[in-house]
Amino acid sequence: MSKVTQRINAFFKQASAPGILLIIATASALIVANSSLNGFYHTVMQYNFGMGFKDLYISKTLHDWVNDGLMALFFLLVGLEIKSELKFGSLTSFKSAIFPVAAAFCGALVPAIIYFVFNQGTEYIKGWAIPMATDIAFVIGILAMLGSRMPSWAKVFITTIAVVDDLIAVLVIAFFYTEEIHWLALGIAAGCTVILLIFNRKGVNRLTPYLVIGFVMWWAILASGIHATIAGVILAMTLPLRREWELERIRKVSIQGYLLFKQAKDETLAMTTTQVHHFLENIQREMESPLKRLERKLHGFVYFFIMPTFAFVNAGIVFDSKVLNEAFHLPITWGTMLGLLIGKPVGIMFASWIFLTFFYKSAKKTPEIWRLLFGISLLCGIGFTMSLFIVNLSFTDQMLQEEAKIGILLASALSGVLGYLVLRNATRKPEAITEDKIRINLSQLPEQEL
Repeated sequence: MSKVTQRINAFFKQASAPGILLIIATASALIVANSSLNGFYHTVMQYNFGMGFKDLYISKTLHDWVNDGLMALFFLLVGLEIKSELKFGSLTSFKSAIFPVAAAFCGALVPAIIYFVFNQGTEYIKGWAIPMATDIAFVIGILAMLGSRMPSWAKVFITTIAVVDDLIAVLVIAFFYTEEIHWLALGIAAGCTVILLIFNRKGVNRLTPYLVIGFVMWWAILASGIHATIAGVILAMTLPLRREWELERIRKVSIQGYLLFKQAKDETLAMTTTQVHHFLENIQREMESPLKRLERKLHGFVYFFIMPTFAFVNAGIVFDSKVLNEAFHLPITWGTMLGLLIGKPVGIMFASWIFLTFFYKSAKKTPEIWRLLFGISLLCGIGFTMSLFIVNLSFTDQMLQEEAKIGILLASALSGVLGYLVLRNATRKPEAITEDKIRINLSQLPEQEL
């Protein structure tokens, strides 16, 4: 293996790689859109092609296929992560989930209120959900830059906030960004959902049946008028999820596999290596539930291809004098920018103050703890991917989209830089921000503190 290949492989193994790729894709889109390639860029984005038949034929531009097609896989991964957290993760119990969930809801509500205040009574009010979400890829990338300085509880805390943010965004898209409904297509989608639930009930362990029916459901939902990304979440929720095997069980199966291979190498016995491989394939399917198997397969594709592609397709803003002049005279830009940059930290810090004051009475409220929580709340103002996505749902006018995107880019960049600097300062004394100091996991608190 060459040194170049080794370096590429090493890069993709870094936790910061998805965030770096998003930055590269965004910068590339901005450079292309503001160069002589601008015309070619927009011509390609508007290239139209379709699929389907008769009354359910769908025709969209390349830009829309990326947003409605590829992003359905992004939302599928989001759904898989949400279900994992709900069943076996940090959202499993009320005690362990209530703090980050409350922080996420406050961190989504305050930005929406700020945007509403700036844009009430105008045509821009439909974009009220733009500053509500957090871009987990950028957040994880910045946390990776801080490395071991960040305590484990803080990583779990901010990841949970991001997951709940995604869940809120999914619900907002489903209930507030659906217009005309095609009932025949919706009926087909409902039938597909029932089939998926039957697969789950019957314990179907192969991914292929789920993915085939899931594709039909995605196509039907796309044709129905409800945003197609919801199909990814529905499919995720129907996939079976089981607890991972205990180490002792894994050890026994591994020994069994080794003994079978040993028998296959003995020419005097009937066992063949083909039979052993079939045995191992079946064991792998039993060991890893369909949900976890799909999550593992999707992770790299979504973070290293779909999200950078989405960024390149949607971040091509033309920074001419007219756009920049109007941007800071329109409430849509200010509502978006201040919603993310100020609304997110205010909402999350308010929830943190409530819990640390009234529920975490035994926690030591050191200056380092408050700075750490403030840094986390600032990072949550990076709304990039989901915010860009909601912009496209909110407005059809390209000029309005670009004004909102300017607010998103500025707020996300400032939130990322400020969040990193605050967190770097807050983690200078690791002993002051350990879990035993703040006791972030509510499940470990005495009952009288709840």
